[in-house]
Amino acid sequence: MSRPFPSRNFPQQNSNVRVNGKIRAREVRVIGVDSAQLGVFPLNEALAMARSHGVDLVEIAATATPPVCRLVDFGKYRYELSKKDKESKKHQHANKVKEVQLSPQIDAHDFGVKLTHAIDFLCDEMKVKVTLKFRGREMAHQQFGFQTVEKFLKELQPFATQDNQPKLIGRGINVMLTPLPRTKRAKNPNQSLRPPESETDGEESPESPESEADVETKPVEIRKAVPEAEPGQFANNPFSKLEVKPGAAETGEKS
Repeated sequence: MSRPFPSRNFPQQNSNVRVNGKIRAREVRVIGVDSAQLGVFPLNEALAMARSHGVDLVEIAATATPPVCRLVDFGKYRYELSKKDKESKKHQHANKVKEVQLSPQIDAHDFGVKLTHAIDFLCDEMKVKVTLKFRGREMAHQQFGFQTVEKFLKELQPFATQDNQPKLIGRGINVMLTPLPRTKRAKNPNQSLRPPESETDGEESPESPESEADVETKPVEIRKAVPEAEPGQFANNPFSKLEVKPGAAETGEKS
């Protein structure tokens, strides 16, 4: 019974690469384990060479005449290909596009916020599409819209290049920006304004509440300050400190 889908036990990556018995050519050009060209051999001899070295015979150039095969471990070969793919993706151009929308009568604060977002996108290797839309009677004063876009692009010159000139399409002005290479691009000024989290974590403010130890010691100090009560008296006797002057009867004076 044939399988409608390939089994999960077999690797899906590099499934078009022929290995060992899947090679159909009669003669192949063999590259040795040390990447040295060994010459053209019949397929059976090439397979025998691979078995003697304990590796696989991998077809790396099927369109060549004769096909080129390499003596290498197939698992190691797939790892090398995946590593090359990752390295090539790192050097690819920006493929993500972010849009920043403006208006002819944009506020200065909003203009700065939009500019900050655009700089962050460009420094993250993303393309930026600048769009300015006209509403209602604003179409009668298109020059103000172009002035706003030109001012926005002038601020982004250290970070990006224009793919085209600003154009009026429908009721809006559009222009695409591509980030400059890292070696030619200015540093992101917004990162210096953000303090690292490590500096703020674990710090105590000067007006921080007192610790539990200080709170616990206060009642003890208050209790020590209160004089101990004498036998037969109350601890909170309000007359304990009252000085009683001797009366007339005690002194023997007559009124």
